[in-house]
Amino acid sequence: MKKIAVASEGTVVTGHFGHCQNFLIFTCNEKGIESVEDVKNPGHKPGFLPNFLADQNVSVVICGGMGVHASEIFQSRGVEVVLGASGDSKAAVEAYLEGKLQSVGVPCEHHHEEHN
Repeated sequence: MKKIAVASEGTVVTGHFGHCQNFLIFTCNEKGIESVEDVKNPGHKPGFLPNFLADQNVSVVICGGMGVHASEIFQSRGVEVVLGASGDSKAAVEAYLEGKLQSVGVPCEHHHEEHN
């Protein structure tokens, strides 16, 4: 089993991880998506969301963009980050599972200053 979280606005991949409306957490097996849970974003506080998702056994996070700090926390927790995604959240997970979704871009460096 693998859990994949998609930072979303409803059912669409959001451009900014920390400010998303919700996380769609897909539980996947070797055949594909088994179930999906819609989790409201519990709030954007620097460093909180990466640990929140890692504590829920998420192993992959898909989003449009993310700050460096969040990316570093995910890396330290062994969570893969896929940046540059867009469109339908379920389609993004399916593309990832098929090996067709690759991370593009780098984490945004200016976000940390915005939150001070």
